[in-house]
Amino acid sequence: MKNMETLQRLPFKARKAVFNKLEEIVDIASLSKADRMKYDESIKIYRDNLAIMAFERNQGREEERLEIARKMKALGIAEETIVLATGLTAEEVAQL
Repeated sequence: MKNMETLQRLPFKARKAVFNKLEEIVDIASLSKADRMKYDESIKIYRDNLAIMAFERNQGREEERLEIARKMKALGIAEETIVLATGLTAEEVAQL
């Protein structure tokens, strides 16, 4: 009963999202074994793609931080300041 009261206190948009999620769960539960395996594989591929994209974004950010540090170093800015500004380690900045 308490769960139903909690659900009723949610705004309509949130309630709709809860019911949509429940519908999705029921749909997945009713899949045949072969279809469930296909579904699970598609979810795995989707998650792998998300992980790859996140890794690539992080790599790009790291390259950007290194480039900024190189420019700051070329301008004669103190290494301590570069470390603070870029989040790189003192060793990373010294190697640039």
